[in-house]
Amino acid sequence: MAALCAVFACATAVAAVPRPNLLLITVDDMNTDSVGVFGATVAETTPNIDQLAEEGLRFERAHVQVANCMPSRNVMWSGRYPLSNKIEGFYQVKDPGYLTLADYAKSAGYFTAIRHKAQDSTPYSPYGWDAVLDRLAGGAKLNKKDPGSYGQSTAEGIRLAKQAGKPFCLLINIADPHLPFFGFNRKGKAIVDPFVPSRTYRPEEVAVPGFLVDDPVVRQELAHYYSSVRRADDAVGQVLQALQESGEANRTLVLFLSDHGMPFPFAKTQLYHHSTSTPLIVRWPDVIKPGSVDRTHLVSAVDILPTLLDGIGEEIPGDLEGRTFLPLLRGATQDGRDHVFKVYNENAAGGREPMAAVESARFLYIFNPWSNGKRTLFSATYGTATYKRMLQLAEKDAQIAGRVQLLNHRVLEEFYDVQNDPDCLDNLIDDPAYKDQVAEYRGLLEQWLRKMQDPMLEVLLQRDDPAVLAAFMAEQQRQTRERKEWSRAIREYRKTTGG
Repeated sequence: MAALCAVFACATAVAAVPRPNLLLITVDDMNTDSVGVFGATVAETTPNIDQLAEEGLRFERAHVQVANCMPSRNVMWSGRYPLSNKIEGFYQVKDPGYLTLADYAKSAGYFTAIRHKAQDSTPYSPYGWDAVLDRLAGGAKLNKKDPGSYGQSTAEGIRLAKQAGKPFCLLINIADPHLPFFGFNRKGKAIVDPFVPSRTYRPEEVAVPGFLVDDPVVRQELAHYYSSVRRADDAVGQVLQALQESGEANRTLVLFLSDHGMPFPFAKTQLYHHSTSTPLIVRWPDVIKPGSVDRTHLVSAVDILPTLLDGIGEEIPGDLEGRTFLPLLRGATQDGRDHVFKVYNENAAGGREPMAAVESARFLYIFNPWSNGKRTLFSATYGTATYKRMLQLAEKDAQIAGRVQLLNHRVLEEFYDVQNDPDCLDNLIDDPAYKDQVAEYRGLLEQWLRKMQDPMLEVLLQRDDPAVLAAFMAEQQRQTRERKEWSRAIREYRKTTGG
């Protein structure tokens, strides 16, 4: 108990604050600037998330490490970068050799449960969660696009925890605004959607991001995206209502964020500013001052697990690669939070396009060792109406053609002034005026790759040698083939054993 008092004692109080329940809420593919309090220019997108921010602390310089689903989520709940947690793509690992949030929380006496994305949030199966909340008590599967179902899952998770006589650790993963957007099915066909958001948007109401093309087709798709953002917010409202009705709200730390940016070109599956920026909010009654805003410190997804462990009074394992930001929740400051490191390795189909980046409040440096001017990046965003329209427009518009060329093939290095160019439109890598800054940020990335023992380091050091780049990519694809063979073998084994 003395240790807990040391962690939670307030400056003006002696009594210990009891360790909190944990309610962790993620949304899927939501841009930071789609959220009202984070600067949305579209009206009334997220009233429930905005209210949560008013009751807690929002971080204006928070990032995830990876801009695709499974790798991003495994960073959050392992406290490790992808190279260390071994989840660089969409696969599970034979023996991860480390613990995750569910393991730590159970060991600390928590009842643990997850709704949606269990496979994408866990490096192995069977999962370490006490309960997966994807079905009703009678066995009927909940629809992941139904906002009300997330309130049901939350209420059930809290009920099960009370039944077990334990505090709860609930991870509620909301499916929106991931494709398919409101009004469409998985094949992209318009449908009569039974789950109507509390507000929908018309093309003329939306804001077109600077990294996209302002075109009627794009606006139409963005309207469906923003309607899905609102439906995600409806789900957040249902979750928070269930928490309130349980009587546990004042004893619960609520953490909210998106797994990465919007599912459009130049956002998802990239390392640009809008790819990894995330609307991180934490509410913790009696610890966090309501309405707080952190505009200074850069925190990232790899820091979440150590922060949660610190917050519940558990020892932070020395091999975690993230760093607790509990002092920031309590209103203090921290040194060493002036930049974050980001990576991308593999798409959902197993194609390798490794990238690494370092971003501060001012600059972003990206290294793309896969880019040789011919190799094409394959992104989940290429199925969007927006990308297809860009291809059409590129046939007659040289500027759009240049954007498509960059998106598909990239260049070896990129450098952006994200303070003045958050849409990352002007690559300054060859601008003599930024020579010193490029060298500084390239050096930061070099130091981090060395610390991580990342094979990308040698490629960065010999980036002007095409043979080194080619050999690196050949080895990357070999590893992918090896993982696919293992995955197929596991699937066949499970078929024969019923496991």
